[in-house]
Amino acid sequence: MTQTNEEKKNGIAIGRRKSAIARVRLVPGNGTIKINKILGIEYFQNSAESVEACRLPLHIFGLANTYDLDIQTAGGGFEGQLQAIRLGIARALACFDLSKRSKLKSLGLLQRDSRIKERKKYGLKKARKASQYSKR
Repeated sequence: MTQTNEEKKNGIAIGRRKSAIARVRLVPGNGTIKINKILGIEYFQNSAESVEACRLPLHIFGLANTYDLDIQTAGGGFEGQLQAIRLGIARALACFDLSKRSKLKSLGLLQRDSRIKERKKYGLKKARKASQYSKR
């Protein structure tokens, strides 16, 4: 994925998981998180563990209080959005500083989980569930 100079300068990256998409913007600041224009702790329903889980790439390098995060997320559920945000933060950090890329890659934070829901097939009840077979 090629990025423009403006995206590299502002640390803009996209993370995806299942049907959730998160657009992350890293800006030098004091560590505040805004997700869809709401504070991160409120967006994650006062779950501090979830906020810390999505900030994992920043904690690895000790940068949790040096960057503000402006995140736009849509689709999917709670856990899918959290993992999409984490991937977006890791990608944005890798754009800022290429020396961080190898550490993030070795920890598996730059790897996209491509598993998505399988589509329903014609004649079946779900993707693979068929009606019961009757021999006679």
